[in-house]
Amino acid sequence: MRTLVMNLTRFGDLLQSQAAVSSLARSGAQVGLVCLENFAPAAALLRDVDQVFPLPAARLLARLDQGWKPALAVLREWGRGAGDFGAQQVVNLTSTLPARLLARTLGPSPTLGFGLDEWGFSAHSSPWAAFLQAATRHRGCSPFNLVDLFRRVVADSGAPAGFALAAPGPEARAEARALLEAAAPAGSRGFVALQLGASAEARRWPEAAFRELGERLWAGHGLCPVLLGAKSEITLGQSFAAAGQGPFIDLIGRTSLPLLAAVLAECRLLATNDTGTMHLAAGLGVPVAALFLATAQPWDTGPYLAGSLSLEPDLDCHPCAFNAACARDGACRNAVGAPAVWAHVDAYLRTGSWAAAGPQPGVRAWEARPDARGFMDLASLSGREAGDRTAWIRLQRSLYRQFLDGEELSPRPDLGQALGPQVRVEASALLDRAGQLLLLVREQAQALCRAPLPPLKRKFLANWQTLSALWSGSPRFSVLGDLWREQTQQLGENIGQLVPLLERYRALAAAWRASLGENGTVVESDGP
Repeated sequence: MRTLVMNLTRFGDLLQSQAAVSSLARSGAQVGLVCLENFAPAAALLRDVDQVFPLPAARLLARLDQGWKPALAVLREWGRGAGDFGAQQVVNLTSTLPARLLARTLGPSPTLGFGLDEWGFSAHSSPWAAFLQAATRHRGCSPFNLVDLFRRVVADSGAPAGFALAAPGPEARAEARALLEAAAPAGSRGFVALQLGASAEARRWPEAAFRELGERLWAGHGLCPVLLGAKSEITLGQSFAAAGQGPFIDLIGRTSLPLLAAVLAECRLLATNDTGTMHLAAGLGVPVAALFLATAQPWDTGPYLAGSLSLEPDLDCHPCAFNAACARDGACRNAVGAPAVWAHVDAYLRTGSWAAAGPQPGVRAWEARPDARGFMDLASLSGREAGDRTAWIRLQRSLYRQFLDGEELSPRPDLGQALGPQVRVEASALLDRAGQLLLLVREQAQALCRAPLPPLKRKFLANWQTLSALWSGSPRFSVLGDLWREQTQQLGENIGQLVPLLERYRALAAAWRASLGENGTVVESDGP
C-alpha cells in the first residue's frame, strides 16, 4: 500500500517518527514523507522512506502576504508532486488544523492519525491519536515516550520495528573523522560530543557546567569535547570558551545534518540538553547522557535508546508547566551540578554502567529500558522508584494503556497504594465525584436517545462540562480532561454511540479508584 506520512513538526519530532515509518514499511507499505522544507535534509536520516515531499512553508506564508490566490498557486504546484505518489492511505502525525486540511487533499479519507470528519471538525482515527492530541497540550503529564505514541497512532501494537536511523555513509564518516583528527589536541584518546543549545534558554544547562564537564573528560579520560549545534547557537560556543581552560573542538554551525550524524558516530557519547541532536544520537545508537530542565522531562521526550541516561533536577516543581512563569528564578538550571553529571559519565566510561556512580545529590537519574509491552520505560538510578511522581506515572501507564488498547480494565493496587496518603485521598475524592457524574451523564444520554427534549439536553451538556472541568482542573488528570473532550466531541450528535464510551470511562474511573485503596467502587447516583 502506498502510504503518505505527514510530519510537519521540528527536527527532533520528525526523527521520532522513525519507528512508526518502519512499522508501516514492515507491514508492506511503500512510504512517502511530507515534511517542512527546512527539515528535508533530516529525511535522509530516516530509514524506510521511499520518497520525500518537502513542503515550502516559508514560500506559502510569503505568498499569503500577497493574497490567498498566489498562496494557493504555490500549494497546487507542490501538490502535483505529492499527488503523483498516488497515496492509498495518509497518516498525519501533526495535529494542527492546516495539517489536517492538507492531509484531506492528499489521499483518500479517512486519514490515519489526525484528520477531519465530513463536517470539517477534528477527527482521530483511534483512541491513541486522541491521547496524543491531549498529551501534546500537557506533555509534562504524559507517561509515554513520543516514539511509542507515534507507533500506536499507526496501529502498531507489537514490538517496536526499531528506532534505528539510517547510518552515516562511508564518505560522511571519512569526512567527520578527518575533521576531528585535524583539530584534535595532542594526546587525545577520542571524542565526546556536547550539545549546548536547547529550544529555550530555561531548558539549557549552563555553558560553564558543560565546560567543567568537558575539562573533567579531558583530564580523566583524555577525551576531547566536541561542541555541536546550529549557527544560531554560535554564541554558546563563545561562552563555553570563556568559561575555562583546556582543549575542545568547536563545530557549532559547521555541520550539515549528514555530517552531524557522522560526527556523532565518531564520538564515545553525547552529553546534551533535550534536543533534536539527542534524538539523532539515540537513533544512531550513540550513548546519551541527557539533561531535562524546566518544562522538559524524560518520560515523554527522553532518548529512545535502551541504556541511555536521563538526568533532571530533584526539585518538587520540576517539570514546570508550559507558559508558566518560574517562581524560583530558573533554579533548575543550576540544580544539576557538573560533578553529578561527571560522576555518571565517568562511571559509564570506566565500567559501562551509569548506575555505578550511585545516587548523586540534587539529581534524579533514569536509565531507559524497554518494558514487557514494548514501550520505552525508565528505571530510577537515584532511589526515586518509590516516590509519588514515579508511582503516579506508572499507574497512568498501566491504566491508560489498557483503556486506549480497548482491553478489560484491571486495577493496579500495587501501583496505586505506593502513592502517599495525601495523594490517594485527593485523587480518590476526585474519582468518586467523576464516577457520580459519569453515571449521571450516561443516564441522561440514554434518556436523550429515547426522547431528545431540549431541557434534558441542557442538563446533559451542563454535566458534561462539569466533568470536563473537574478533570482539566486537576494537574494529575488534565490529560484525561482533554482526552474526554476530544473523544466525546468527535461523536457530535450521535448520542447512541456516546453511551458505550461513557461506560468505558466509568470502567476507567472505577479501575483507577480501586487501585488507590479500599472502597474503590464508583458510587451510583439516584438517576438523571
